[in-house]
Amino acid sequence: MARITIKNLEIDYELFGPKGAPAIALTPGGRFPKEIAGLPQLAQALADAGRRVLLWDRPNCGASDITFDTDSESGTQGRILAALIRELELGPTALAAGSGGSRVSLIAAATDPDAISHLVLWWISGGTLGMIQLAYYYCVEMAIAASKGGMQAVAAMPGWAVQIERNPRNREIILAQDPARFIKTMERWAAFYFPSETSPVPGLTPADFTRLRMPSLIYRSGASDLSHTRRTSEWVHELITQSELREPPWADDEWNRRSGTPGIFAGWPALASAILEFTGR
Repeated sequence: MARITIKNLEIDYELFGPKGAPAIALTPGGRFPKEIAGLPQLAQALADAGRRVLLWDRPNCGASDITFDTDSESGTQGRILAALIRELELGPTALAAGSGGSRVSLIAAATDPDAISHLVLWWISGGTLGMIQLAYYYCVEMAIAASKGGMQAVAAMPGWAVQIERNPRNREIILAQDPARFIKTMERWAAFYFPSETSPVPGLTPADFTRLRMPSLIYRSGASDLSHTRRTSEWVHELITQSELREPPWADDEWNRRSGTPGIFAGWPALASAILEFTGR
């Protein structure tokens, strides 16, 4: 494990594989840490094949710092990822990610296209119900807690338990917030997820998609997945004109079956061979 300061935030990360090898950065979804089941196993499989692999805790995740001083959580995470790749001198890096990690990776690639060699994305969050779900989970619940019990109530929420355990100063960061200002921040963050008629991914405009010139592999979401709709994955494919759309190596109900379980990302190592093949082109 290692730590580095990026834009005044301490970021926890880990590198696998030989130094100087072609790099791949993996990013999970939710506010899950880099140790979530499935992610280290995927990283090891890629490293065993000779790649340099970056696992990192996004701001507000795992052992990295929490921050509320931002217009949007995903936007900050995407910009930090692009800067982290530069700071670690990884060279042009492939981004492989699912769920919220796919959104962060798209923002990172649009922020600094020259730092990104490839995109491999699956479970891209989208759709009206999916966006409402994200706004409630990431923002509304915390605002309600602050309105009822102040920042002590926010710090006690289960969603921050891992972050506080692994980085105790995160509790102080939460408690230092003014509740009224915090609620305003949650309103702003929630607005980030409002469904758009012009873009499938919050934080990206149609012009941003034109900046994504790197080879891109998009996995089609399951028809039963309301959190990462099939239409969202197809729309992203249409906007990234040079992208390839594939069926994933799991059943249509993969998300519905695993969501809410400790093995939510446990199927991801099945993507290793395809990631190696695509990013090796």
